[in-house]
Amino acid sequence: MDRSRARVLARDAIARGEALAWFEALYREADAGTAVVPWADLVPNPHLVNWLDAHPTIGGRALDVGTGFGDNAEELARRGMAVVAFDVAATAVARARARFPRSSVRYLVADLLDPPADWRGTFDLVAETYTLQVLPARERGVAVQALRTLVAPGGTLLVIARGREPAEAEGAMPWPLTRGEVEAIAGDGLTLTTFEDFLDDEDPPVRRFRATFRRP
Repeated sequence: MDRSRARVLARDAIARGEALAWFEALYREADAGTAVVPWADLVPNPHLVNWLDAHPTIGGRALDVGTGFGDNAEELARRGMAVVAFDVAATAVARARARFPRSSVRYLVADLLDPPADWRGTFDLVAETYTLQVLPARERGVAVQALRTLVAPGGTLLVIARGREPAEAEGAMPWPLTRGEVEAIAGDGLTLTTFEDFLDDEDPPVRRFRATFRRP
């Protein structure tokens, strides 16, 4: 998948001090047919699907973080969850609504760095798939703090991201996380419950981390 344009937009936005502005710019260009969204496969993320298959009793109210074109949100809804899905890019949210006009998912424009106050402690499942890995370090830290606040008592935070060793260079966006960075998501009442380190079936294979955190 060609990430060159997304990387240019990300680099320029971060240099301007607008770390999230490039998402809307990328989705607008993709809407116009002049760029591609490298993570938009138009199917649910397989690592999310596999996790859901292994946890068939998961249910309740779910939040899809950085929903993009809505495929993960629709998968959560298909499994019976009441889903709120958001993205910072209004163009992405509009496309998701257009793709799934009869959906039960509530699609919203929102900022993970400053989520709505009434979301606090609300969701039985918070699904974060490939969002932290496209945020610079400072914004990633703010995002982690926000994610913690969204999990309801008894709820679960699921994080799926690229992985790397601490000695490995981050490289270009997307920026893989270390195991230590993932484990540090625990806190403010959230406890790490599972951690998986695996290679996916891409060619060449990509190292992935999948972790869950639970609030008592």
